[in-house]
Amino acid sequence: MLPNDGKKSVFYYAELQRQALATKRTPLFFDFEFTGLVQNTTPISLGIASLDGAEFYAEFNDYKREMVDEWIAENVIKNLVFPYPVSSALKSSSNRYVHIKSDTAAVSKSLRMWLSQFDKVEFWGDCLAYDWVLLCELFGGARFIPKNVYYIPFDICTLFRTKGIDPDVSRTDFVGDVSFVRHNALDDAKTIMGCWERMIQNPFL
Repeated sequence: MLPNDGKKSVFYYAELQRQALATKRTPLFFDFEFTGLVQNTTPISLGIASLDGAEFYAEFNDYKREMVDEWIAENVIKNLVFPYPVSSALKSSSNRYVHIKSDTAAVSKSLRMWLSQFDKVEFWGDCLAYDWVLLCELFGGARFIPKNVYYIPFDICTLFRTKGIDPDVSRTDFVGDVSFVRHNALDDAKTIMGCWERMIQNPFL
């Protein structure tokens, strides 16, 4: 039970960490880049990172190009990894490291296979309202996500808030790594992971 002393203490955060580890679910950190903050948005890229170094990166070749505005073109499209005009590609080193460019159906199949290496997982994102819906849609909807995927996603924004940290804090400044490219989905996923690690592993924040 968390201490109810009206203030956050080292014991409070130690208990949070214990509870997080006690779930026996592997945390996966993910980020989508997509064609706009609208209901009918479509995915452009997806990055997923694991604490043990496993990673999944996908670029979609069937996103709605007519929805790409100037900001997305400049900040997202320019940060894609696979060179244009390559329409499909796969780089894989066993099932732990998968980089793919293809259509949504092929990405979904590849992601299912990648996720099968884990026993149980939970997903962590950053302001993930759109990201989680897009992830579920890859599997045909929330009712059809793989059985080893926990149905409740987690948001580092909430974790920042519980730590008394402004949820709008610069993620790269907080992690202290400026080498990551913003709006590259895999780099953003690794930044989310870095934020989570710092908050979970440091009870004094």
